[in-house]
Amino acid sequence: MTVADLNKIKTEYEDLIKVRKIIAEEGEKLAEKTGYRKQILVCGGTGCTSSGSRKVIAALEDELKAQGVDKEVLVVKTGCFGLCALGPIMIVYPEGCFYSQVKPENMKRIVDEHIVGGNICKDLLYKETVHEDGSIIPLSGTDFYKKQMRIALENCGVIDPENVKEYIATEGYQALYKVLFEMTPDDVIQTMLDSGLRGRGGGGFPTGRKWAFAKASKGDVKYVCCNADEGDPGAFMDRSILEGDPHAVLEAMTIAGYAIGAHQGYIYVRAEYPIAVERLKIAIAQAREYGFLGKDIFGSGFDFDIEIRLGAGAFVCGEETALMNSIEGHRGEPRPRPPFPAVKGLFGVPTILNNVETWSNIPKIIRRGAEWYASMGTETSKGTKVFALGGKITNVGLVEVPMGTTLREIIEEIGGGIPNGKKFKAAQTGGPSGGCIPAQYIDTPIDYENLMKLGSMMGSGGLIVMDEDTCMVDISKFYLNFTVDESCGKCTPCRVGTRRLLQYLEKITDGKGDMKDLENIEDLANHMKSSSLCALGQSAPNPILSTIQYFKDEYVDHIENKHCTAGVCKSLVSFEIIKDKCIGCGLCARNCPVNAISKTDYIAPGKKLPAHEIDKAKCIKCGVCESNCKFSAIIKK
Repeated sequence: MTVADLNKIKTEYEDLIKVRKIIAEEGEKLAEKTGYRKQILVCGGTGCTSSGSRKVIAALEDELKAQGVDKEVLVVKTGCFGLCALGPIMIVYPEGCFYSQVKPENMKRIVDEHIVGGNICKDLLYKETVHEDGSIIPLSGTDFYKKQMRIALENCGVIDPENVKEYIATEGYQALYKVLFEMTPDDVIQTMLDSGLRGRGGGGFPTGRKWAFAKASKGDVKYVCCNADEGDPGAFMDRSILEGDPHAVLEAMTIAGYAIGAHQGYIYVRAEYPIAVERLKIAIAQAREYGFLGKDIFGSGFDFDIEIRLGAGAFVCGEETALMNSIEGHRGEPRPRPPFPAVKGLFGVPTILNNVETWSNIPKIIRRGAEWYASMGTETSKGTKVFALGGKITNVGLVEVPMGTTLREIIEEIGGGIPNGKKFKAAQTGGPSGGCIPAQYIDTPIDYENLMKLGSMMGSGGLIVMDEDTCMVDISKFYLNFTVDESCGKCTPCRVGTRRLLQYLEKITDGKGDMKDLENIEDLANHMKSSSLCALGQSAPNPILSTIQYFKDEYVDHIENKHCTAGVCKSLVSFEIIKDKCIGCGLCARNCPVNAISKTDYIAPGKKLPAHEIDKAKCIKCGVCESNCKFSAIIKK
């Protein structure tokens, strides 16, 4: 593969990609030039696949063929568009019509009316893309998208991730060519330093410094690793990038290999990501076929190849030294540091490891320059950050915003606010290693330093939103349950400490706690932070420490009043029937799984049914009675 070959492919395919970015008249002209009257992009990411997008694609292709327009319409299976809660998602270009929650049975109508007849099925479109006057609003103009800045996600939902030519059409592998023929390894590292790119996997260590340490380390053999072992509950950023733009990661790792003097890379990805794994395999095979991986890349004399290693889902293997142990075939346990991996890493040689999101930024930085990237974000946190937005939020999905965007902008504008008129209570960032940020700090600009000041952390990018019905003690217990299960057990502070913290929380939520427990929790948590071997144990207390800091009144209420305001902790909750409201209809009694509600015997016609009563001794506090009552006669206390 020469640069001439690369540019030839780019020229052949770039108009095809432009149609997916340009709406209106210019897009229509380009569509004619490409030979396809329409392009239909269907999300093939995990979220939409689980909602049935494969059946949608099959039905669409069958209908296009039946109507005789299959040669005029290009169907593309892409990566994640971002609005995961609306899947399956389908976009028709050049109009840019965003069909949401489509079903196989919708395909005949869409092909009949829209593709053949030219009349858009507006009732099937995402409502935010239809103006009051009936005109179509581009997706970029919706509240969900207009404040986003997609860099890491730039190609996701735009290209076919299984077609290397479409990646090339978006300037793919141009950065690699530039590096090999126009830059020295030191130039590459300096570009990373000047860009201000920091690791997106957790701690935010400067990428350029990590690479510089590895280049300076002596050794004929060095390795480049990608951490795709995304284990945080609710996080799916890295998975979506691998599913939507795998070649960006391959190109970036090859660039890093050139910069530090490595010739072999490993991608450690969890086996629970079958679509990501399959697309990585396809991308690696294509990169080898086209000469982007392997021997003498671009005729430069530089050799580099990449292999995949599957993880079994251990959260601790997200820690870099545990990940390397696992690649080597050992149990996934962390190693003491120093020495750090840049000096002694995989197989005992200098190694760099970055996560998927970090890698995906690198080709863009090389192509567009360090100044371009450094112009975005804040003084100390440059560029953008991808967040998996979940929990009690209207627009569940994947978002990418400039560093410094406030929590309010993400939750209220991009996320669409809290459903059902509920109040925002807190946001949890950083997964089990992070903390909970209360509503009083909703206007805080999000960057590494601000989150640390608030007792949380960036982590890989999970952002879980909580409303007024959330019990913060229960949230702490949820994350402690997770870390207890995921602790590798190698060091005593984590192995014993996480379990002991969980026991304290269980005692409190069972209504058996006392105020001394809070002192013991904080004391133990601080010991764990200072003495655990790796970041899992050191950060495991963060959720509980942050909730005690900001929501101590809830802990006190649980301990002193034996009461859970949110009504979540079953041991502290009771259900009561308001006799004045109860009409004795029996819905609650018929649905109670343990027969804890009195049932009405035969009543003579004209007589009022007596109100029901709950036998507190039998009640398991499942809440079925409350959810079935149509007269709000059952309350949770």
